[in-house]
Amino acid sequence: MPLHLVKLCVGVDRIEQLTAWGREERGKSRDPIVHTRQTPKRAGEILEGGSLYWVIKGVILCRQAVLRIDCIEDGATTRCEIALGDAVIATAPQPRRAFQGWRYFEAKDAPPDLLSGAGAEMPTDLARELRAIGAW
Repeated sequence: MPLHLVKLCVGVDRIEQLTAWGREERGKSRDPIVHTRQTPKRAGEILEGGSLYWVIKGVILCRQAVLRIDCIEDGATTRCEIALGDAVIATAPQPRRAFQGWRYFEAKDAPPDLLSGAGAEMPTDLARELRAIGAW
């Protein structure tokens, strides 16, 4: 089972904004890249089919495949670049408290993907409310 990451999607209110950002990056002939200060020590496990799950407004709503993880050293500072795949895959909403940086996310804890035609067109706010009352 692959290991995943979970990260807050700061400045994004809807999945469509994240998708638009990815298209913009692809238009510049580069992968969508997330910058972090810490390099995952378990990067090998993540690269075996792992994804980055995005927390938008306190709820995990989607994921993107992790393509590669690069450690960039610039003098005394080090940063990590996580390259993501094109597809933004909607998931069943799962509430998540705020945190800093990223966290490892075991496959057993990850929400299932929403299949096309099986609720993928449901408005985000409605999905969030249904999840909050335990109806979904």
